[in-house]
Amino acid sequence: MNKSVGIGAGAALLVAIVVLYSSLFTVSMTQQAIVLQFGDPRGGVITKPGLHWKLPFIQNVVYIDKRLLNLESPTEEIIASDQKRLVVDAFARYRIVDALKFYQAVRDPRLTETRLQPSFGSALRNTLGDNTLEALVRDNRAGLMRKIQVAFSNATTDLGIEIVDVRIRRADLPEANSQAIFRRMQTEREREAAEIRAQGQEEAQRIRSRADRDVTVILADAERDGQIARGQGDAERNKVFAEAFGQDPEFFSFYRSMQAYKKGLKGDSTTMVVAPDSEFFSYFGSETGSTGAKR
Repeated sequence: MNKSVGIGAGAALLVAIVVLYSSLFTVSMTQQAIVLQFGDPRGGVITKPGLHWKLPFIQNVVYIDKRLLNLESPTEEIIASDQKRLVVDAFARYRIVDALKFYQAVRDPRLTETRLQPSFGSALRNTLGDNTLEALVRDNRAGLMRKIQVAFSNATTDLGIEIVDVRIRRADLPEANSQAIFRRMQTEREREAAEIRAQGQEEAQRIRSRADRDVTVILADAERDGQIARGQGDAERNKVFAEAFGQDPEFFSFYRSMQAYKKGLKGDSTTMVVAPDSEFFSYFGSETGSTGAKR
């Protein structure tokens, strides 16, 4: 009897523990919860973290993240308004702001990305397809990302989702187009480099010609000035000699003869064939060094 009572009490305690465990659930700081009864929401959205109650067995809880979430878009090839093909890689950040509307629209939070990606891709294609490559890459990238965000937000209004930000991570031409553009740019740069080198060579030749002309003019002027200076020097020298000759013709003649001896008898093996009574040796026939005693 006592054994049966003990078994019954144990079973009742076990049932009570199971019922109590099934009635309790916790909500973390990063979650919001919706209590469902046979698949339909009951009550409001639970956003307060902590321990909460529900009816055991007939109610269950769906947890929805309330943090800022990322949505990665697969790489897409888009044709811009200038008919250039672009390979675009983008992502969006979103937050679930109305958990009840979100659950009613999506039902399974695991299908969120599946529901959002078509809308995100459509916003990308429609916005970038109305603009040129230059606008995306250089002129208005930030403005285009804001337009994509607005278009994406309008498409997800009924889902209880707020689109916080949209970013274009990469927007390039396809590989084949990139290679063709690179080769065209390379050819253009080589042409510009050849043109610049030709202009440099032309300018260098012009500078060298001008320098050669200036050198010729400078040398000619210097030669002219040198000739003038030498002529003036020779004139001054002849003037001095003439004055000296006028003062003492005998000494002047003697001096000129000595200079002639010095130049004519230079060296160790000088040989001269002249007559003994030559005028060249007129000063050798006088002990006084005069030419008075002539033969």
